[in-house]
Formats: sequence, structure tokens, C-alpha cells
Amino acid sequence: MSNLKQESTLSRKEITRQTKPILCYNIDSIPPKKGGDELYSALKTAVKDSIATLVTKLEIPAKDAKSWKVPAGHLWRIVCTHGPQVADMNCWSLSNPKERFYSSKTRQIHATHLTTGDRLWSNMPYLRPLATITEDIIAYGFDDDGAGVHDVIGSRCDPYTHHLMTGDDYNCCCHSNLTRAAKLDGLDEMDVHDVLNVFMCTGFTRDTNQYFTKPSPVEVGDYIEFIAETDLLVSASTCPQGDVSLACGGDGEPVTYPLGVEIYKIDEAWLKERGWMPSEISGYAGKHGL
Repeated sequence: MSNLKQESTLSRKEITRQTKPILCYNIDSIPPKKGGDELYSALKTAVKDSIATLVTKLEIPAKDAKSWKVPAGHLWRIVCTHGPQVADMNCWSLSNPKERFYSSKTRQIHATHLTTGDRLWSNMPYLRPLATITEDIIAYGFDDDGAGVHDVIGSRCDPYTHHLMTGDDYNCCCHSNLTRAAKLDGLDEMDVHDVLNVFMCTGFTRDTNQYFTKPSPVEVGDYIEFIAETDLLVSASTCPQGDVSLACGGDGEPVTYPLGVEIYKIDEAWLKERGWMPSEISGYAGKHGL
């Protein structure tokens, strides 16, 4: 019997309702970023300060997906180039695609919506930062409806749910787009995973706690920037829902745009001098008590 029950005649429901929220993880005990906050603060202006040099530039066509490789210690940006558009992003360890972005653990450690300083964690048994957000130009925060930008709560739009709702086969969705891109990289549909919803504005309704979307606040010139904490394969789909101002499976034809991707090489000596190094997989022995 708990101490709370011994000291009170309150029911468990009453105890729960009267208890203030308890953060699930003591995030202060998570190992700090290699190089520290000072380095990551400096990375926000690494391109402007000519510490990072553009090496690759590509475009993700509207209603499609494209993948790219990012060496450890390089930056990449997803850029709004033509108009308000969201993207669904996957990433894998380049040397081992079994290690991939783990949205659930990222959400537990950070928040439902990510921004500058948050890290993209990989799945178990690896559990390490794959990337860190170095700059988020939108920096939306949370509005009066509880909506935020860059969420790790919703999955990608997919043909299975579309078929469930409409009875139609529809291959122009983020899951299918990412699957086609994955196959070009020697992967398959089972390697496609839950995403970071880049530029997407979402939340949960106050009355029914249902997942909702709002038109993305992204404007031409806005970007989100990451540093690769290890060698990565990254893929992103320009969502066929455009800025997601229309419900999936609903009426209307969304307006869609391409998005830009830029990859920058950071001066290696500059990084090394400041103590940065690639992330390492979990040191847990993996015995599980067996």
C-alpha cells in the first residue's frame, strides 16, 4: 500500500487528479552534447560565419520523396523554397539501417514538438543521438490551442488508412513516397518508420484529445537545420496534403510545393577544437536479466 493511501482516505482517482504532473524522465541526467551548449549555440550561425560550406543542394519534388547522405559532423537544412509545405522525415544510421529514428523515445525525452537543441534519438538497442536540431527559424512555440510545429506525435499519411476510410487505392502519400525512396537505397517498406513532421503544425483538441492540424506557419526562406551526430541516410517526403490545412481523406485538393535540401560541411578542425565527436551507441550490455 502506498504512503499516499496510508495517509489519506482519498481514492486512487482522487489522488491522481490532485497530483501535479511528474516529468517521466530526469532529463538532467542525460549525457550532455559533445562539445557542450556553447558549441551548439555557435552552430546556429556556422553557415553565416563561413564555418560551414555548402557541398550539396537538391530539391524534393512536390508529392514525392528524396533521400540524401549526411556524413557525421555535417549540417543539413530542409528549406521552404516555393510556398507553405510540410515534410515527413526519416533517418537511419548509414552503416546499419536497422538503427533508425525513434520518434517515441525522442518525444519522451524532449517534447511532442521539437525545436533548437532537441536531439533525434535512435531505436533500441542503439539509443543514441542521430542528429541534433541546430536551428529552427520558425520557433513557433505553442499557441492558445496547444498547437506546435515539427511534431513527433503523428505518423505519416499512408495508403492503408486511406483505403480504410475511402476504399480507394492511393499511392501518393508520405508512406508510399518514402517506400519508393527507400527501395532506391536498397531498403524496403519495413524500413520506413514514424517520422519527424517537419514544418507541420499540430496538437490535441482540448475537449476530445484528438490529433488536429493547422495550416503550417512556414514561409519561403524558413528552414530547420540539423547536425549529423553520426553518418546518416536521410529521406523526406513532401506531403501531398501541402500545408495540411485540409483533413486527410477529406474533400478538396491541397496546394503542394517542392522543398529544398542543403548540406554543409563544417570545418573539421573547428569542431575538433571544441570537443565535438560522433555519438556512440548505448553501452548497455543487453543481458535483460537472462
